[in-house]
Amino acid sequence: MIKEEKFTFIKTDKKIIKLHFDSIAIIKGLGNYVQIITIENIKHTYYKSLKDLIDVLPNEFMRVHNSFIINLTNIDSIEDNHIIAKGNKITIGKTYKDCLTTAINKFML
Repeated sequence: MIKEEKFTFIKTDKKIIKLHFDSIAIIKGLGNYVQIITIENIKHTYYKSLKDLIDVLPNEFMRVHNSFIINLTNIDSIEDNHIIAKGNKITIGKTYKDCLTTAINKFML
C-alpha cells in the first residue's frame, strides 16, 4: 500500500518521474487525467481519475471539490469557501465542506 510511503512515481510526458507527496499542492481532475500541481507550481499530467487517486493517496490529501484534491499540509489559508494553496485559489464544494472543516479542526489550536 502506498499510504506509508513519502513518494511515488508517475508516468508523464513519456517518462517516469519521482514525486514526493509533501511537494504536491493540488491535484486537478481533467476527465480521465489529473494535473498534479507542485508547491513550485510545476504541472504534471497523469492518466488516472481523481476517484481512483484519492483511494491510494496518504491521509493528508482530501477531496474538496468534484475537480480538486488538496494536500492539507500545503494550505496557506481558507477564506469563505475558498482554499489558498501555494498561489492557487480553489473553491470548496458544498458536499465536501463539512468533511474539510472536521479535518481542519483537528489541527486548530
